[in-house]
Amino acid sequence: MKILGIGVDIIDNKRIKKSIKNNKFKNRIYSANELKLSSLSINKTSFFSKRFAAKEAFAKALGTGFRNSLNFKDIEVINDELGKPYYAKNRKITKLIQKNFNVKNFNCFLSISDEKDYSTAFTIIQTK
Repeated sequence: MKILGIGVDIIDNKRIKKSIKNNKFKNRIYSANELKLSSLSINKTSFFSKRFAAKEAFAKALGTGFRNSLNFKDIEVINDELGKPYYAKNRKITKLIQKNFNVKNFNCFLSISDEKDYSTAFTIIQTK
């Protein structure tokens, strides 16, 4: 297995707390599924901040940032039955990773965390 990309991001939670009051912002950044899942979260600021950081970290790991038609909504963060966050694979993300790194099979790893003032995310993309 070879590491193809690593990305990390940190976000000031106050910035997201202010931004999520605007529905246009939420609809531009978060997928329909993420918006639906947010209703289950007690701390909305934490929920949205961690996902924002995860999307930024993924774009950095990919090595392109938000270019070549990559949008925030293309990157979806969900949780497994134990609460572990992961990136939902979709056709667009799969094609971007395969093209950018010239690989067929890959894994994406995600770790997210937050404190009162900040949220952070760490991403690794590697070959299988």
